[in-house]
Amino acid sequence: MKKETKKKIQIVSAGLFLLYLICLTYFLFFVESLGRSYAEREYTYNLHLFKEITRFWRYRKELGMAAVLANIVGNVICFIPFGAILPVLNRKARNFFMILTLSFEFSLLVECTQLISKVGSFDVDDLFLNTLGGVLGFLLFTICNRMRRKHYG
Repeated sequence: MKKETKKKIQIVSAGLFLLYLICLTYFLFFVESLGRSYAEREYTYNLHLFKEITRFWRYRKELGMAAVLANIVGNVICFIPFGAILPVLNRKARNFFMILTLSFEFSLLVECTQLISKVGSFDVDDLFLNTLGGVLGFLLFTICNRMRRKHYG
């Protein structure tokens, strides 16, 4: 691949990653329709893995599938861009364990910020689902990168 093309890909990827971070911040901390507000709230947290996932699934009829999908699938989907774009920006991130670690750390930062700011809650299920999303994003990057290399040599 030409250096000019690589440079353009880097610039576009950096712009997309910045846009992703802005959108993620907005949805995680400011969208009131998702229960994000700074009203008098208590600290809420879940430290039992799969507790909230199980609860959402068990009460899916009462909650509605939209709420279940928003919680479970939404947490995965929100981190797919993280795992897919980061390896484009930094060659050192083209490693499964690096993406796994960075996805977990970034998710932990988000969850701790939610706990401290009392916007949302700290949930280990979210840590798991977000990390899974980052790993799936990396898998998507890996597949696309291999297809590109195979097609363009």
